[in-house]
Order: sequence, then structure tokens, then C-alpha cells
Amino acid sequence: MFHNGWDEVLQEEMKKDYFKYIREFVTEERNNKTIYPPAEDLFNAFKLTDFKDIKVVILGQDPYHGEKEAMGLSFSVRKGVRTPPSLRNIFKELKDDLGIERTDTDLSDWAKQGVFLLNTVLTVEKDKANSHKDIGWEIFTDYVIKQINDKLNNVVFILWGRQARDKKRLITNKSHYIIESAHPSPLSAYNGFFGSKPFSKTNDYLKKNNRGEINF
Repeated sequence: MFHNGWDEVLQEEMKKDYFKYIREFVTEERNNKTIYPPAEDLFNAFKLTDFKDIKVVILGQDPYHGEKEAMGLSFSVRKGVRTPPSLRNIFKELKDDLGIERTDTDLSDWAKQGVFLLNTVLTVEKDKANSHKDIGWEIFTDYVIKQINDKLNNVVFILWGRQARDKKRLITNKSHYIIESAHPSPLSAYNGFFGSKPFSKTNDYLKKNNRGEINF
């Protein structure tokens, strides 16, 4: 399906009854409502970052629910789409941390360098945040996180916000490095996200472990 290392990791999991239910549910929803991201973008995180190449995991919640925003990569939107407030704050911290002035809202270049941009829920109804919470996506993405934890070493996990930080319990391999803080949304960014320096901490760790820094 993905034509990279994910096929072997996911093929049995995607045959399970709960995953079949997710597929059927989302297909039915698409027939009657506007669902994001579009079907062709749903698994972009898996397509753009080969399992064995993962250096960093940035964990989001559910996809952006505004028109044409979600593209299958956590926090990322395509060029030409209005920059969501959370991403604007991520770019502000990136500038303060590494001095990088980034305007390109499409984070595909991060994904291709080994930054796995995973949401804990992979679909959402237009204008209805958390509308696909508890349909089974969390079972699937918990499995994905466990596979990364168990089968890879020296991965940086960036956990922003309560829902992402809840996944810390799945990260038991002592070789991994966890960076956690408040979420970059305007509601919480000043409660510990700004000034947390996740980008320099990530690259310091990767450099120390000979994994190659990310060009953010």
C-alpha cells in the first residue's frame, strides 16, 4: 500500500476488524459530508516518511477541520492556504529557537527528512473538531507509536499538549528522547510552548547520536 517499510509494519494491523470499521465509517461519511483530509492525502505521513528513516515524531491531535487545510501531516497545510494559528506559533518558536524564518506551511520537506508528522486521529468532519474521535483511529495510532518505540532507536518524540503527552506511556524504550510542552495553540502557547526550544533540542540530540540534523 505504501511501497516502503510501513507495509510490513502495518499489513496485519490493517486487516483487523476495528480497522475495517474505520474504513467503512469514513467511506460512508465521505458520501454524505465533507471529510478532511481528502482520501488521497489520508496516509501522507506514512507515504513521505519510510518507517526505518524516522528520526523525529511530532504528534498532533486530529486534523485541521477548516476548508482545504488538512493534508495528512500533523500541523501542515498546503501552500496558499491560510496559516492556522498553531502553525504560526510553531514558526514563531522556530525563529526564536534557531533563527529560521519559515513561511512555507507545507511541511513535506520535514517529512522527507525523517520527521514523522502523525495525528492521533486521522480524519475529521469539516468545521467539527474531534468529530472522528473514538471511531478507532486511536487504537491504530497507538499501535504505530508502539512499533516505533519497539523497533527503532534514538527517535525524538515531540509531544505538544495534553493529548499528545498522554502517549508518553507508550514510549518505554530508554534510547528515545521525549520533548514535551504545552500545545502551540493560542490558548496554551504562552503556558510553556514558547521558549521550550524543541528544534534545537532535537538537533542537539540527533547530532549527539550521529543521526543527522533536520533542516527545519
